[in-house]
Amino acid sequence: MNRPVMASSSEECRFLDDLKRNRVRISLSDTQISGVIQRISQKKSLILQDVELNSSANQDQLVNEEHKSQLHSFRKKILGDDDDDDDGDEERVSYVVIDELHEKFGPAVMHIQQQKVIGVGADVFGPIAQERLCWLQVATKKVVYLFDVLLLGGQVFKNGLCMILENPHILKVAHDCRCIARCLRAEFRVNLTNVFDTQVADLMLFYSETGGFLPDRVSSLQEVLRLHLKLPAADLTPVCSKERHRKECPEVWYARPSPPALMNIMAASVSHLLPLRLVLLDALMSDYTILVDAYMSSYHNQSLHIEQSQWTLPAEVEELLCVRQERMDWAARRYSLTDAGLLRRSSFNPHTDSVSEIR
Repeated sequence: MNRPVMASSSEECRFLDDLKRNRVRISLSDTQISGVIQRISQKKSLILQDVELNSSANQDQLVNEEHKSQLHSFRKKILGDDDDDDDGDEERVSYVVIDELHEKFGPAVMHIQQQKVIGVGADVFGPIAQERLCWLQVATKKVVYLFDVLLLGGQVFKNGLCMILENPHILKVAHDCRCIARCLRAEFRVNLTNVFDTQVADLMLFYSETGGFLPDRVSSLQEVLRLHLKLPAADLTPVCSKERHRKECPEVWYARPSPPALMNIMAASVSHLLPLRLVLLDALMSDYTILVDAYMSSYHNQSLHIEQSQWTLPAEVEELLCVRQERMDWAARRYSLTDAGLLRRSSFNPHTDSVSEIR
């Protein structure tokens, strides 16, 4: 019986390599997609650049033109395609792009595995039910790694990232971990564990400082960085750009090759997560610090110390109830209430007493 002749792996690699930089056209039921082959993944999926969509329906053509206009506007305003736009004063973050599973990938994974705390961010494209993870950012104290998940696929997790993200001994700091955890689980069956969420920490701090009130909304990363790290406007520019254009032009995370200015925006969005965690932890421990100080003060009162047994609840602890009521009264003066009994963050009035006076 004659067996089919199979090409060797080296011949296949040469054949696939010859296909690169060639323009191809893909025909669907109502759309033609053309573009230049940038790379062919291990699963034989194509990564195209200079993509053009040609739809047979007039309505689809209008949508395509609008899409191109949004991308052009994004590149002109944010990604530096406009010669008049000079971002020389913008902070540049040290980052390493990981778009191949050799050379830089192995050292990056080894470096991350040695950390006790890392920052994690992600950029996705598509509605929640069809989200596609495009970029995963991992920040250490020295560098930010940008993993091109759209290009590398599931291999990036099977070859090391899964062990890191699921490691219970490595703390991952993220701002609103819901999207990251959802995409990792749905697409790659990776369970994100041991997370410090800065959005949740800010929410708990608000709850504590207002004596038990909840806000009407959660805070964005930009707001948390400005409030707790006191970052100047220049340092917040990349984060602001990312949040604004994530809504206006989410397709940009899907584009390849990704412009350096966009990579700097991605890196800057996670570069402050590690110091932010420390500041939030200190703030969340304020009540604990107050109680310890009260313990130290009572120790100097010898008569009170003798009268109380070892297991008696110190009187200073009960003062926390008074502090809570004072904070609620302060919050009621500083904020307006919604019909649901939540505090409107936008209604904050700074022209009254300081919260530090009632702590």
